[in-house]
Amino acid sequence: MMEKLSYMKSVKDFPLEMKPRTKVVALHCSGWNAKQWGSLRTVLGPDFDLVTPELYGCKTRGNWPGDRPFTLADETAETLEIIDASNTPVHLIGHSYGGALALHIAMARPEKIASLALYEPCAYHLLRQIGKDGEIGYAEIMELNNFVNARVAVGDYKAAMASFIDYWNGDNAWDSMRPEYQALMLRWAPKAPLEFYALMEESELLWAYAALKMPVLLLRGEYTPAPTEAIAKALAGILPNARLIDVSGAGHMGHVTHASDVHAAIMSHLAPHWLMPLRQSA
Repeated sequence: MMEKLSYMKSVKDFPLEMKPRTKVVALHCSGWNAKQWGSLRTVLGPDFDLVTPELYGCKTRGNWPGDRPFTLADETAETLEIIDASNTPVHLIGHSYGGALALHIAMARPEKIASLALYEPCAYHLLRQIGKDGEIGYAEIMELNNFVNARVAVGDYKAAMASFIDYWNGDNAWDSMRPEYQALMLRWAPKAPLEFYALMEESELLWAYAALKMPVLLLRGEYTPAPTEAIAKALAGILPNARLIDVSGAGHMGHVTHASDVHAAIMSHLAPHWLMPLRQSA
């Protein structure tokens, strides 16, 4: 089911009696870190137990040791430990690369996931399974992949990251970035080929995701690139309890540029599954 996001609610619109039951785990996108979820943490408030694991390439996690080919299972191992330690199912959120990781986790531990909220998950392996739209998206993302890999291989991290950022955010986005964010991306650059490889090598077939029965919120920017547009559409068609919402005016980084709309959609998604019953009137 696809919807157009045309209104938002603030946290104050939800009754004070609503109380969270379980953890929320949020997985960040490529090149960023747990700070990506700072504004979401503020929206959720102190009653929500938001856990934001950092991925390989972040300072707190360190670099991939390089002793074998990198996989999504390697990336998600620490997050799975967090989820397995929870006494109740968790609500899992992911953006971009983090969205693909969330799907991988949901398939590995479906009984531990209360709900999924995914903003443009980069499940690139699906592109080869979803017809003409997938073929177009696959060709587009492979062109980017090949360029980034080639530039990283010779140490030209700046050219690699400028291409990467401009692809996902529009022309001249790299030049418009603050220096500290450019530095963050340059530090992450050597990991880019590993993520592309792991995403492409994921072996799950599209039809297998029909086994995920939990509520799923799929968010897609109005100006999403071809690969993520096709992936979101395909997942919405196969996941049995999914809602697809297009965020008006947003692109791939809509959780930043249109944060209030994205947060409102996530809050509305979480509320029915998260919150304790309301107190009865006397």
